[in-house]
Formats: sequence, structure tokens, C-alpha cells
Amino acid sequence: MIEAKKSRAFEWMFSLYNTWLLRTSFHRLYVRGHVVRTPALYVANHSSWWDGLMAFQLSRFVFRQNSYAMMSEEGLKQYPFFRKLGGFSVNRAQRKEVMKSLDYAVSLLRDGKSVWMFPQGEEQHVEKRPLQFFTGAVYVAERANVPIVPLAFYHSFRHHRKPEWFIHIGDPLYICDVSGSNRKEKTAELERICTAQLDDVRRLVIAEQIQSFHCWDGGKL
Repeated sequence: MIEAKKSRAFEWMFSLYNTWLLRTSFHRLYVRGHVVRTPALYVANHSSWWDGLMAFQLSRFVFRQNSYAMMSEEGLKQYPFFRKLGGFSVNRAQRKEVMKSLDYAVSLLRDGKSVWMFPQGEEQHVEKRPLQFFTGAVYVAERANVPIVPLAFYHSFRHHRKPEWFIHIGDPLYICDVSGSNRKEKTAELERICTAQLDDVRRLVIAEQIQSFHCWDGGKL
């Protein structure tokens, strides 16, 4: 497992570049939902290369938290600079390595940090159903005793040359609030919650009823 190696100076420099990148790559960014500024486990669907960059930007400018993110070992080796932004690896091919990564996430949360996880494990098309979550996020939440914040990421082309990005921030919940008598059942319920959020965003975008979203320029809300 590859641990994060954060650099405040690098985070600051990268945030300038990332803000420019988001503003020039998308026609508009939209956000809605409850903003949590306490340490939390953030859980989102994973359908794009952009997801990690969105997570970084949300953590820095919207949630304003010291956040870390689990990413594939292959991806972290290919882009090692993500370690300086809080990226740490998971190797799903080896159970022992998976458990090391999950326990590392627990230790970060217990230390007052926030952690991002994408329970699908790899990028899947935004329209694919079911989302098929792995149980790791529930394992982490059970041991860290922090709120889970479910998010929906949805991107779409509408009336402009560039795509638009929509973010729904769900209400925080504790693992005891997630129905199910075991980890598998709780994971299925968490997947249902995230799917419902994602489908609701999709419905609103298709119907062009996006009044509940706020425009976001990639910086502070």
C-alpha cells in the first residue's frame, strides 16, 4: 500500500491550476445540498477521470477540510503527485492490501481527517445501473464512527460546446442510520441511497429543472 505524503505548498499550487482547469473545461458547475465542515467519510459514484479533481476542489473550497482520497495503486503509480494531494492506494487484487488501505482510511478519520471513497472501485459509465458498491466504505464507517456524506456526480452536454457538471451533496448519516443487519446489507442500502440521488439529478437535468442548484465557479461558495 502506498500512503499519502501531503504537501501544503503543492496543494496550494495545484489548487490554482485545478481551478483554472475546471473553469476552462466546463461551461458551468452546479452544486446543491448540505455542506458539512466536520470530518466525514465522503462517498460518491465514480464515472469520470474528473471525479478525483472535483473531490479535491470541493474539499479545499467548499467543505474546507483536510481530506484524503483512496485511489487505485495503478493510478497512483502512474500519477504519483496525487500523494502530495492526499491520495493513497488500494490494490483490490490482494485482500491483505485492501485491508491495509481500509485500516489506513480508518486511522485518518480517527485523526480528524476526512476521506473520500468511490465504492464502485473503478470508473463506470454514469448511466450504468446498478452501481455495484464494494463493502469497504461500510467497513471504514463502522470503525471510524464519523458521518457518511453521500454525493452524486453527474455530467452532461446540454446547450453549450462544453459539458456541465452537477453535484448533489446528500445529508450526512451515521452507519447506525443505514438499514441492514450486516455489512453486505448496509452496503446495499448505501448504494440505494447514492443511486436515488444520482437518478434524481439525472431526472432534473433532463427535464431542465435545475433551479435547486447553485452555480459554482470552482472556488469558495
